[in-house]
Amino acid sequence: MGMLGAGAAVAGVPVAALLLLLAMRWAPVAPIVLAIGVTVLAAILFALRWARDVDILSDTVRRAGADEPALQSGHSPVLPGMQRLADDLGRLTRRTVARSALIEQLRRTDSTVVERLPDPLIMLAADRSVRRANSAARAAFGADMPAVLRHPDLRAAIDRAFVSGTTETTDMTLPVPVPREVHAAVVPMDPPIADGGRAVVVLSDRTRERAVERMRADFVANVSHELRTPLASLIGFIDTLRGPAADDPPAQQRFLAIMGEQAARMNRLIDDLLSLSRIELVEHQPPSGTVELRELATRLIAGFEPRLRGRSVELDVHISSGLPAVFGDADQLVQVLQNLLDNAVKYGREGGTVRFEIALATGRPGVVITVADQGAGIPREHLPRLTERFYRVDTGRSRAAGGTGLGLAIVKHIVNRHRGQLSIESEEGVGTTVSVWLPQTVIQRAVASDMPA
Repeated sequence: MGMLGAGAAVAGVPVAALLLLLAMRWAPVAPIVLAIGVTVLAAILFALRWARDVDILSDTVRRAGADEPALQSGHSPVLPGMQRLADDLGRLTRRTVARSALIEQLRRTDSTVVERLPDPLIMLAADRSVRRANSAARAAFGADMPAVLRHPDLRAAIDRAFVSGTTETTDMTLPVPVPREVHAAVVPMDPPIADGGRAVVVLSDRTRERAVERMRADFVANVSHELRTPLASLIGFIDTLRGPAADDPPAQQRFLAIMGEQAARMNRLIDDLLSLSRIELVEHQPPSGTVELRELATRLIAGFEPRLRGRSVELDVHISSGLPAVFGDADQLVQVLQNLLDNAVKYGREGGTVRFEIALATGRPGVVITVADQGAGIPREHLPRLTERFYRVDTGRSRAAGGTGLGLAIVKHIVNRHRGQLSIESEEGVGTTVSVWLPQTVIQRAVASDMPA
């Protein structure tokens, strides 16, 4: 219809004039009919050219809107005016395509930068829903991200930022899966970014820094308190050796032996304090490696033979076959096994039996380590406090056995870091059983879920 209309518009006036001449008999019929035919043919050819050029221009405009390259020169319009318009549209298309490519490159760069930032970053929409989260946020919070955003302190900071249009900050403590101290900054975006994000929440984990501050204070307090007694004993014996026992070799030998025991106790205490401090620094960061507990336990048990013979204790070992790998730090899990076995041997019945078992957990994927002794047992009221630093049920017996009061505290913090669970059960006159559950690796769990029932 467009082409017919264009042809009629071009040929209408000349044809009408020729028909008027024919009607008035002002010119011969044959020339007028020939002129009308030539005019109509020229109009049709012009209409065809015009329609083709309009189609080319329309396609050029469409390509500009779709960020596509302009047409090649072989598809240029024929009419002179159309050609100039097509050239202008082609330049506009090339500029638009180049600008769109630059914008897309900047958007990809922006996404890459956000994705690779070391701190967790969450982008919020106007309705406070999560628009985007970078890899650090997904790794740190995962499925708990909505719960983190619902934290009262963070929610209040987000609301203030949306209302005021300025950056708001807050400090909060996240209790699970292990306590973490996080500094949050909410930055409103006005105008919003390309994907509709209206605010950026940056979460900086300050757990390590705060742990270092507490560690310094606790270390000084613990050392000053726990080392006072052995230091006083050493000073007293040194004064005695310098004075009344200066010429008494038997007394000197007896005092030197006691001084050696006190110095060894101080050394164990400092080692355990340093070990506990190092564990607390990384407790909020779960281990990324995997550990085969069977091999680990076998090596450790072989090294316990001298201590078992010293107290005539028999070790009853049960390690299930086909145990899955667990998430873990091998050195720290050695500490767990060593401390549990050491406590069972030291506080169990001399000449008794210590049961050591590693088996698949029931009811949840993972492995359970169990160490049970036949000692005097622990009164029920003491059980909740056994993992506190320097807590001792029987202070004299613990020190006589060489304990520092830090073994179970170390075990608790290592188990927390491994996202496991520690359980202590005891019955007076029967013995004490300590169990540690450790989750199996995700890969092992996925394989197990794919196995036929």
